[in-house]
Amino acid sequence: MKQIYKNIVQSVSNGKKLLAVLIDPDKFQIEHTPAFISKVNASIATHIFVGGSEVEEQLTDILVNEIKKHTQLPIVLFPGDVTQITNKADGLLFLSLISGRNPEYLIGKHIKAVSKLKGTQLDIISTGYLLIENGKETAVQRVTQTQPMSKNNSEHIVNTAKAGELLGMKLIYLEAGSGACEPISESIISKVKSELNIPLIVGGGIRSKTQMNAAYQAGADVVVIGTAFEEDESFFDSLKK
Repeated sequence: MKQIYKNIVQSVSNGKKLLAVLIDPDKFQIEHTPAFISKVNASIATHIFVGGSEVEEQLTDILVNEIKKHTQLPIVLFPGDVTQITNKADGLLFLSLISGRNPEYLIGKHIKAVSKLKGTQLDIISTGYLLIENGKETAVQRVTQTQPMSKNNSEHIVNTAKAGELLGMKLIYLEAGSGACEPISESIISKVKSELNIPLIVGGGIRSKTQMNAAYQAGADVVVIGTAFEEDESFFDSLKK
């Protein structure tokens, strides 16, 4: 059994900040894998997340298999649907969209995933997923048919995150969405973190090392960056080990 979650908790307890590079199989060219992953390996990245809102079946399996050839970093699935589950990865964020009220994304998809997860070696990590408004409609919003939480109601965001923890979630993930106009505010991150006793992941809209560090300073234990690397791989240069 992989120990992705145990290692995250240990890192957090030691004060180590983690960085996950998110690769969307639907947007990534498979032949580009060796060159891209070599840059990931040379950076401070600690994890590779693979997933997206809308991904063609089998594409995730093919991509994870290719990534495995070029890195020792843990590969964690960040699935938008059960079709994105592959046993070739190391872990799986078992995401429940607790910011929305669509039962399919609160529990429905999870039930459908059970048959694919039986006997798997994946480290399955229950994760409370909160979509926060960022200034434009995101793929998550469109696919799940749920509304993001208002960034102006931090108390509701904090209470929702805490409810996720009390329900037994092992991680809380604050998401502004892929290609977000702006990242989640430091104020929201700080308020949420102050109420949690579990690790906090923050992603969406982070396009610079300054924004990444601001998220860490505010309380993020894991920062996820995807679109910024897709648009400009030179970003990796600022994050070399």
